[in-house]
Amino acid sequence: MPLMRTVDAAVLIMEKEGATEAFGLPGAAINPLYAAMRAHGGIRHTLARHVEGASHMADGYSRAADGNIGVCLGTSGPAGTDMITGLYAAFADSIPMLCITGQAPVAKLHKEDFQAVDIASIAAPVTKLAVTILEPAQLPGTFQKAFALMRSGRPGPVLLDLPFDVQMATIEFDIDLYEPLPVSTPRASRKQAERALDMLTASARPLIVAGGGIINAGASSKLVELAELLDVPVVPTLMGWGIIPDDHPLMAGMVGLQTSHRYGNATMLAADFVIGIGNRWANRHTGGLDTYTAGRKFVHIDIEPTQIGRVFAPDLGIVSDAGAALDVLLDVARERKAAGRLPDYGQWVAQCAHRKGTMQRKTNFDAVPIKPQRVYQEMDSAFGRDTTYVSTIGLSQIAGAQLLHVFGPRKWINAGQAGPLGWTVPAALGVVRGKPGEQVVALSGDYDFQFMIEELAVGAQFNLPYIHVVVNNSYLGLIRQSQRGFEMDYHVSLAFDNINSPETHGYGVDHVKVAEGLGCRAVRVDDPAQLGAAFAQAKELMAEHRVPVIVEVILERVTNISMGTELDNVTEFEDLAQTGADAPMAIVALLD
Repeated sequence: MPLMRTVDAAVLIMEKEGATEAFGLPGAAINPLYAAMRAHGGIRHTLARHVEGASHMADGYSRAADGNIGVCLGTSGPAGTDMITGLYAAFADSIPMLCITGQAPVAKLHKEDFQAVDIASIAAPVTKLAVTILEPAQLPGTFQKAFALMRSGRPGPVLLDLPFDVQMATIEFDIDLYEPLPVSTPRASRKQAERALDMLTASARPLIVAGGGIINAGASSKLVELAELLDVPVVPTLMGWGIIPDDHPLMAGMVGLQTSHRYGNATMLAADFVIGIGNRWANRHTGGLDTYTAGRKFVHIDIEPTQIGRVFAPDLGIVSDAGAALDVLLDVARERKAAGRLPDYGQWVAQCAHRKGTMQRKTNFDAVPIKPQRVYQEMDSAFGRDTTYVSTIGLSQIAGAQLLHVFGPRKWINAGQAGPLGWTVPAALGVVRGKPGEQVVALSGDYDFQFMIEELAVGAQFNLPYIHVVVNNSYLGLIRQSQRGFEMDYHVSLAFDNINSPETHGYGVDHVKVAEGLGCRAVRVDDPAQLGAAFAQAKELMAEHRVPVIVEVILERVTNISMGTELDNVTEFEDLAQTGADAPMAIVALLD
């Protein structure tokens, strides 16, 4: 059996498990692992400017493509605590990610040594596994277990903490004898699938709610096939957006209090049966449960047993991987189709399509300063079907989800449940690593953009080109809107007169200068008629320089974006579309 350092074994295992894309910062306590990576050469490393940024890069990389596992590396102490927000974001959205921290030598633990913190205990609530490896011989097995846990059941991140002396220790290890642990997934039975379809076909107005678990399972095409076979409309959740293309006749719109379509909410309220697959009934999707559940039956299919009944009790719960459930549902549906035993839902589908063609929001505003709705209209015009959007939280993300168009799985990459400000820049860089050569467009408000703006330098240094649309109203817009209920506008303005940039006209931070100082290119737009030209210029600059390109759009200071307290109580603050000219980029032409 070959003798090697544990860190050399770790690198060989990472390579065999397919985790070859790392983001991080070296440091004294993690230098042995970096030395092993340097000697081996099989792990590509991207140097971040902040360890939290590195964790979001690894998260973005994991979300970019089926099977990806991003790796985040950091030294001891604060590097691990910096990772916690990244671990939380990945854990909340069921994203596999491997975080490795250095640690003080085993003999120094619990002695208040420099940067010696019990990071495993800190990370435990937001990981599937968090462990400090105290015995060198346990490293291969712990790594093996970690990779299996990341991929099995509901996916999620893990943290492995490596004391310095454990990294340097010598063990016997043969990578040729190492095998990844098999990943077992629960599978729906034939009987369960038959019962679910019995309930669906007994209804008059059924809907499929398609969640992010379908994307995790790589089963989006199966979902579309099932919907087409049954002729049943689909409502994707925010994490499932793109499973079915927005322009598909059975795409019925998104539902919720914020990131939703008017026609999606109306269709949900008209439905009498819902089958949710790979979703978790998030509160901003459901709103009040009495309104959401009244008058309709529910089937819930999820890979995690404790998700069934967590929010409300379904009429039928099935524990299954989404892809496995779709396989058996398709088998049963095909048989019933061939036997002529499926109902005709043509009238229901036509009703959903009519809502989609009539209940649209206006986007074609010509006001100066620019209204945000116009920005998304021009983005829909400028960026094609193959674009991948990246965003996290705020009015920018909410309005973007209401008005942008997405045409495939993993083409809307969003920090959903955690929604940490600052996630978008580093996550977009990770997505670029995970989608080489593809068009990536990030969307931020000015506050999200400022949180981790230093990571733009990573994109410049490593030639990670993408376009970042920054909608700047110099406000914490979502918080300002939520303060309306308290009749205040308190500490949410970011505006000031910038003595170095009078051209910002009181909007404060000069994002163009900051971006250029970090090695990127930037364009500022304050006229809606120039948005199309600005996006075209950004594409040219990105192609020429191979760096991130920022398009900063100066918005009106205050815009209230549609949202509400219940599915039947969403406030529309702006004019609605009355003619096709009001919403020229709507996903379907406005019906008279």
